[in-house]
Amino acid sequence: MEFKDYYATLGVPRTATEDEIKRAYRKLARKYHPDVSKEPDAEVRFKALGEAYKVLKTAESRAAYDRMGSDWKAGQDFQPPPNWDAGFEFGGAGGADGAGYAGNEKSFSDLFESLFGKGAGPSQQHRRSESSRGEDHHAKVMIDLEDAYLGAQRSISLQMPAFDSAGNLVNQLRTLNVSIPKGVRAGQRLRLVGQGSPGASGMAAGAGDLYLEIVFKPHAGFRVDKRDVYLDLPVSPWEATLGATVTVPMPDGAVQLSVPAASTGGRKLRLKGKGIPSHPPGDLYAVLNIALPPADTEAAKAAYREMEVAFDFDPRAHLKG
Repeated sequence: MEFKDYYATLGVPRTATEDEIKRAYRKLARKYHPDVSKEPDAEVRFKALGEAYKVLKTAESRAAYDRMGSDWKAGQDFQPPPNWDAGFEFGGAGGADGAGYAGNEKSFSDLFESLFGKGAGPSQQHRRSESSRGEDHHAKVMIDLEDAYLGAQRSISLQMPAFDSAGNLVNQLRTLNVSIPKGVRAGQRLRLVGQGSPGASGMAAGAGDLYLEIVFKPHAGFRVDKRDVYLDLPVSPWEATLGATVTVPMPDGAVQLSVPAASTGGRKLRLKGKGIPSHPPGDLYAVLNIALPPADTEAAKAAYREMEVAFDFDPRAHLKG
């Protein structure tokens, strides 16, 4: 998709205040309104202005957009990085996952919909009808895979975008101690009662809730697919050929795995119930990767030469038809 410079669309710098953005939009919207403008591209320009203003007029959507950085130029091919919105706290029906910004409005660009148009978030789903109750907040937080296996107490820092008294965008930081339950899955939401906005009277009893969406940090050894966990497990040629019992590292310890004789690279061995310990638990799949020992000594090179003589083996025979 193409990156859109919403600041350039409105003709304001990235440091523009809330009022400066509002004034710029109103001026240009009058100029390019299709009912009054004589410009041939008035309708296109007017829609672009509306999209830019919809993003930059609120602290939350503007902060989410700004997180993409200032190095992108309009028209460049762009893809948001994974979990770019982690650590941001959003209130009301808004959110980095798109809750409350766009819905399914077709007039917005692919960029807008990729950032803000993915449907309703938790605060929208859990909103209460009482007008005196504070808004629910939500945020995406990244945890270690080990936390899902063992459970944990973690200190989590969240940034809450807001405009200060001068109309400048600022990020308010707060830190919470959170209990990560054993068996939590990616995409699951944890509810922190009373940690949203205070009620109309300012009393804690009327406060909204905070919903934390769980995302796993990238792991050097494991991949997660819902409840199941995958591990690329190196084995030696003799372990794969002759069979062996090997030690498999796990997020919560280690287990012994039997490698059947005549195994080949890419074979998946299932450890039932060793995935995410949810209800029901997932499975762990060890994907065999045959690792060749280095020929870094004369003895090792001699061993490889002996293998060359001992085996009548052509690894490319299947390519010859």
